[in-house]
Amino acid sequence: MSGGIIPGWNSQGVLPPVDTSNPVSLDRSPYVVSLDDFVLRFGTSSERLNILDGILSFRSALHEAGIVRGFQWLDGSFLENIESLESRPPRDIDVVTFYYLPLNHTQVTLLSSNPQLFDRDLIKTSYHVDAYFIDLMGNIPEELISNSAYWYSVWSHRRNSIWKGYLQIDLSQTDDHIARDNVDKMMSRGGTP
Repeated sequence: MSGGIIPGWNSQGVLPPVDTSNPVSLDRSPYVVSLDDFVLRFGTSSERLNILDGILSFRSALHEAGIVRGFQWLDGSFLENIESLESRPPRDIDVVTFYYLPLNHTQVTLLSSNPQLFDRDLIKTSYHVDAYFIDLMGNIPEELISNSAYWYSVWSHRRNSIWKGYLQIDLSQTDDHIARDNVDKMMSRGGTP
């Protein structure tokens, strides 16, 4: 799946939340990008590659559970120039998965057959992903709008109130094998695309 262009970090070390030359255009956060473009852009160090390896493994686990439709919002220090901002590598990536229930599943059966996928501490330890979930079919429209507004308001600013952007990738398996191949190649070369 092809996606849009990931903007470069601005002078504050974050993705710009909007196109500053046209601040009311539709070219704004969350930027819809391909999984492979995301991997190629942010796989710049061994720490970042370990996190990318984790999110790809997390996505694989979701796919194995039948969660293949929807999208993910990506954010956190992983999308920032945290190495310059705070003189440290990113520790994880923040992910909200907006998903449709797999066929023949209810929320209860999905949770009971895959409890490890919804254990935030286990996911963070195993995959370096700070994971949150929104069931696109299980929410009434008002709840879905409220959840979207909440995540947008939380993720559109750093803790120091600097406005920033984040990314959206498709949840389908279409590009995962290409992204996995690129991460593996970059890991074998020590973190260079």
